[in-house]
Amino acid sequence: MAISANLLSRLATAVVAVPLILWLLFVAPPWGFFILIFVAGLVGCLELFGMTHPGDRVSQMIGTLIAAAASGAVYCFTRDPRVLLTVLVTVPVLAPLLTLARLGDMPTAALRACAMGFGPFFVAIPMTLLAVIQRDYHPGFALLAMSFAWGSDTVAYFAGKSFGKRKLFEAVSPKKTIEGALGGLVGSVLGAVIGHYWFVPQLSLAHGIPLAIVAGALGQLGDLGESVLKRATGVKDSGSILPGHGGILDRVDALLVTTASVYVYLLWTHG
Repeated sequence: MAISANLLSRLATAVVAVPLILWLLFVAPPWGFFILIFVAGLVGCLELFGMTHPGDRVSQMIGTLIAAAASGAVYCFTRDPRVLLTVLVTVPVLAPLLTLARLGDMPTAALRACAMGFGPFFVAIPMTLLAVIQRDYHPGFALLAMSFAWGSDTVAYFAGKSFGKRKLFEAVSPKKTIEGALGGLVGSVLGAVIGHYWFVPQLSLAHGIPLAIVAGALGQLGDLGESVLKRATGVKDSGSILPGHGGILDRVDALLVTTASVYVYLLWTHG
């Protein structure tokens, strides 16, 4: 019964979110989609810093503001290597300096310093790249990155429920199975096939299927990576903003990696 209720909540959330995302992707001006992505990325960062900096709202907000600045810089100056290198150098350097200013509990200081420098690059910037893909390449490629992540997640869920027997990585995520992971790769490939015939025909299957397998596999690792963060900090869900899904970070953990994969593919194949 609990599983059915959770699945119903997921479907209800999707019914509301999917039409809005599609409208922003294909109809609205690019800045509309960026605003959605920008806000989602900052909420995800706030959730991350909530795990690594529990009870320290000042540090959580500082980290989120750094992520906001990095996100805005990457979106507005995507083709300027000076700006991108400045972001790449400045954010990690600021992290330990800010941790010195708010030292707190010494045994967790290293985790907090690393998280402050890691958070914007793990959450905000990959989310921003999704908006860059939509603006600079084609909205279909942004939808493709989502299809890889959420198609994999959906098929993995049902494959794991129906056929899952062998644990994938029990110490990190006890419910995930090898059978579910293989089903997830099938879901990613289905996303590439549907994309080729529907919303991004310029992507050949000869490119789309290998990209789906690589991005889908890496996306599942991104999911496991977020599970490591939650287990290490004793958190079940990163948040509760999305009914049936938990927090924003719970919903986009794989998307962060599939987006980066699609963006790198586009850089090397489309310039």
